[in-house]
Amino acid sequence: MTLSPTMKKYVRSFVDFGGLIAFLAAFIYFRVSGVAQSEALMQATWALVAGSAVALAVGFIVERRIAPFPLIGGVAALFFGSLTLFFHDPRLLKIKPTVMNTVFGLALLGGLALRKNPLKLLMGESIQMPDEGWRRLTLHYALFFLALAGLNEAVWRTQPDDIWVAFRFPGILVLTVIFSFAQVPLMMKYAKTDEPPPPHVE
Repeated sequence: MTLSPTMKKYVRSFVDFGGLIAFLAAFIYFRVSGVAQSEALMQATWALVAGSAVALAVGFIVERRIAPFPLIGGVAALFFGSLTLFFHDPRLLKIKPTVMNTVFGLALLGGLALRKNPLKLLMGESIQMPDEGWRRLTLHYALFFLALAGLNEAVWRTQPDDIWVAFRFPGILVLTVIFSFAQVPLMMKYAKTDEPPPPHVE
């Protein structure tokens, strides 16, 4: 199936956020209907699982492939959502951002320790930077992911479900966008050069 660039963007956005949007919409619906927070969260988990499954299916049918991050996120939503429903324990859903961000952060740090740049493998075609730039960007993202994991733990353990749901989506997305924009000066500093800039001299 041949799609215009605009349609491809819509499909990819649906794959990225379809499950989370369904989750948020269902949670708000049940809360407005007077359902208690804990039960609304459980009911919204059904929407998360269904929405994630549909989003992955649509993405694969339309494009015959799914990018790594949306695929990992969608499968994780199906896995943790299914566990939550099976055991009827919303804590399993709440720890998903902790687990996933910890895995991402440690994977990036592990790549750096092995003198690899896993972030470059994922983004290298769209951004041209020397290895030093990729190392710094990878370290920044690794620390950010670990910080998100810690923040998620703090929020779900200390705040009511209403707050955690808002933090989960769109809160984490907003923080990620802000952080990514904050990395633009670093990428501009190193972009389109074959060598890193000279070290600063005091």
